[in-house]
Amino acid sequence: MIVAGEASGDIYGADLVRESLKRIPDAHFFGIGGARMREAGVETLVDSGDMAVVGLVEVIKHFGVISAAFMKLKQIIRDDSPDLLILIDYPGFNLRLAKVAKKAGVKVLYYISPQIWAWRQGRVKKIARLVDHMAVILPFEAPFYQQAGVPVTFVGHPMLDLVTVVIDRSTAATSFNLDPTRKIVGLFPGSRRNEIEKLLPVIIAAAAKLKEQFPDIQFILPLASTLQRNDIAPLLAAASLDVTITRDRIHDMIRACDAVISVSGTVTLEIALVGTPMVIIYKLSPLTYQLAKRLVKVPNIGLCNIVAGETVVRELIQEQANPEDIAAEVGAILEDIPYQEAIRQKLGTVRSKLGYGNASARVAHLACNLMEKQ
Repeated sequence: MIVAGEASGDIYGADLVRESLKRIPDAHFFGIGGARMREAGVETLVDSGDMAVVGLVEVIKHFGVISAAFMKLKQIIRDDSPDLLILIDYPGFNLRLAKVAKKAGVKVLYYISPQIWAWRQGRVKKIARLVDHMAVILPFEAPFYQQAGVPVTFVGHPMLDLVTVVIDRSTAATSFNLDPTRKIVGLFPGSRRNEIEKLLPVIIAAAAKLKEQFPDIQFILPLASTLQRNDIAPLLAAASLDVTITRDRIHDMIRACDAVISVSGTVTLEIALVGTPMVIIYKLSPLTYQLAKRLVKVPNIGLCNIVAGETVVRELIQEQANPEDIAAEVGAILEDIPYQEAIRQKLGTVRSKLGYGNASARVAHLACNLMEKQ
């Protein structure tokens, strides 16, 4: 059984399944995932697109769907236990499922650590009780778990294998029918539907302001595997903004851009690895934000900034995530070449801090070892 509740987990899960099937060709994978995991051969009992929400208020709104998914998997673990449960991030759901698996005697491999080093560090004691092995992707996570007595392996970041761009900006732009002689800005509204509802209107309004400042500017938007075109089409139509929408070759698309407006998430790491300057934005419900402010123990929310250990790109959170401030920062990136180059140079340090490639192969090796023990 494998559970990935969000778009990034769907990507990592698919790669892990493919690597595992090289070692155990007749293995059957099932659980929660999206289009990528289905393509890799996973029987998805629940689509991850229905599960991808963030924040206390947002989770409450989707409680019925999430609860039904949990009960379905819980029943399977009790009635027909799998040989292994692989959990990918998504801690609120996955740690509860790990408890069910532990009671049923099922081995648990957790891939992509919950960010307990950032908030609610006490959860490490719970993880120590419920998880047989942690596969972590950030170098500073391994010592954290070792100190708590949790079996852990730093496998490197899977994004290192996934982000491979060999074409230049001009070629990349042309491949998306964009004019490389004009400025190109990427609009990255996220992979969760509640993010789209809350943040895409702000991003579109910022793009409209940029259009006033740079009349020949072009926009391109990647559509996550967890979303459909009709999730965003009405918002784009209402703004009368010409935006190229694409679903494939996201890294080539990032290379085509001069700057990116991105919600906080794994995608900021992908953008950083390509080396494109960006501004990170995020908004939560007021209640969720006030709770987060009291609990979070790191100065940045952007994964690229966390890995870099400094604020390489600006983060505009809550009230600061408004069209005026977003457009101003992107405008500065587009016009101030020394500023743009300084960002690019600092983004270049991120790759060196993420370890090495072949993360999925290492996790597949851990999975096979656990199944042999089982």
